[in-house]
Amino acid sequence: MNLKKTLVALAAAATFSTAASAESLSVAATPVPHAELLEFVKPTLAEQGVELDVKVFTDYVQPNIQVDQKRMDANFFQHQPYLDEFNNGRGTSLVTVTGVHVEPFGAYSTKIESLDDLKEGAVVAIPNDPTNGGRALLLLQKAGLITLKDESKITATPRDIANNPKDLDFKELEAATLPRILNQVDVALINTNYALEAGLNPSEDALIIEGSESPYVNILVARPDNKDSEAMQKLANALKSDAVKDFIMEKYEGAVVPAF
Repeated sequence: MNLKKTLVALAAAATFSTAASAESLSVAATPVPHAELLEFVKPTLAEQGVELDVKVFTDYVQPNIQVDQKRMDANFFQHQPYLDEFNNGRGTSLVTVTGVHVEPFGAYSTKIESLDDLKEGAVVAIPNDPTNGGRALLLLQKAGLITLKDESKITATPRDIANNPKDLDFKELEAATLPRILNQVDVALINTNYALEAGLNPSEDALIIEGSESPYVNILVARPDNKDSEAMQKLANALKSDAVKDFIMEKYEGAVVPAF
């Protein structure tokens, strides 16, 4: 074998070795901003030998089921209160790898320009899952529209309302559907990822919105058996990089806030 052929063979072997050593990591994510953030860090992870496979979901249940059943390695779509409620209700043991960002939760309307304009008996739509429904009620309590029996209960439902001066009519609906029915209700409290997908600008369109002190940090979630793997930790570090922080600040203009 001449020198040229030898060099070609060595290069091919090196390429094969790199490809063979690359580890694949599958992550379930909702479209905005989670999948966008994962796609942003994909080239960085590739340079570190991790092939990131992002699967997009539009609900809040399947991503956890997929990870629990080992069909996916991790997910990125939820906050800690939701994960705790899911684990308790489903008997799963999913765990947090790291916190990444906060999506300030907001109230939106096509019929009024201020919550002060809400009339008696107005229809208010909130998410039907316990943690996000409770989050919505806590925000309305902060706005002075209702008072809860336990003023700090994060899993509150309309049954936990102690005082409702305007006799607001609460409708509990799946979180993903709320932007689509916005024009059918007086107010809808919408998770920022779904608001962004619907073309809403939380910093401009929300009648009221959580501040940066929100405890609902969105987290990368895995199983106890893989949370400390080298590939998972590389992903966690990439999601908390200065490059991601700059990307969040520039792209989402306050609708998404870094939590690191």
